Parts: sequence; structure tokens; C-alpha cells
Amino acid sequence: MSRGTITEHDRRFIRHAFDEMRQGYEAGGVPVGSVIAEGDTLLASGHNKRVQHGDPIAHGEMDCLRRLGRRKHYRGLTLYTTLSPCFMCSGAVLQFGIQRVVIGDIVNFKGAADLLIERGVDVVLMDDPACMELMARFIRERPELWNEDIAED
Repeated sequence: MSRGTITEHDRRFIRHAFDEMRQGYEAGGVPVGSVIAEGDTLLASGHNKRVQHGDPIAHGEMDCLRRLGRRKHYRGLTLYTTLSPCFMCSGAVLQFGIQRVVIGDIVNFKGAADLLIERGVDVVLMDDPACMELMARFIRERPELWNEDIAED
């Protein structure tokens, strides 16, 4: 995993993903936000809507991909996510050939970042304090909902 080169675009887009994260939190859902960009162009954004829509696969990354819509290819895109993606969301990254994922927080949930790396995805860890703090707050406040989201008893 890389903690290496973080660009100005990365900083800007993780802020946008955090705004999505905050929207999910304020709506009573699981606070995970995601953005997809091509270079310096924002293509789509979304946040976890499992609670709001009663949809078990409406994770932040999946919502963002759904909003992006169909494309002939996904090469050259970067997925920004406030929390390390789970196996389902990582599977979507691999399925569509997204080559770069920037993660705001891997402390509160490791997810499947190792799988992405093993499969050749460039994974960049930002260790973003705002992402980490809001997720830690949510886990303290709503442990039952957090455990439901990550399929823990």
C-alpha cells in the first residue's frame, strides 16, 4: 500500500467524498462517501444508502458507480473513498478495471485493500483525519448499524 504521492486533485476529491460521507451521516445512514474522477474532472459521487433505501448493496462506492452509469471502459479513472472498500466494492473495482483507488481511512476498517493491491490496483492511503474521526464517531454512536454494514454479529 502506498502512502506516497498525493496530488492536489487527490486532496480536492477526498474532500468531495467527505462531503458525501457527511451527507450519509446526517441522513442517519452509514457514513461512507465516494467520488470517481478522470484526471481533474469529477465524473460522479455518491454515499452509502443502505439504511435510506433498505438496499444491502447500496454502499458508497456502489452508489457512485451507479451514478456514473455505463461506460465503454473505466481505464484512467480514480475511485476516491472515505473508507477502505469492502470485498463487494473492491470486486466492482476489479470487475470494471479501475486502476487507482484513493482511501481516506483504513484505520477504522481495513476492508479489502490488500486484495486490490494483489490484483495490481494502485492503492493510495491518505490517512485523512476528518474521514477517520467521523467514522470513529459513527462506530461509537451506532455500533449495531456498523456491525450490520460490515456483516459482523
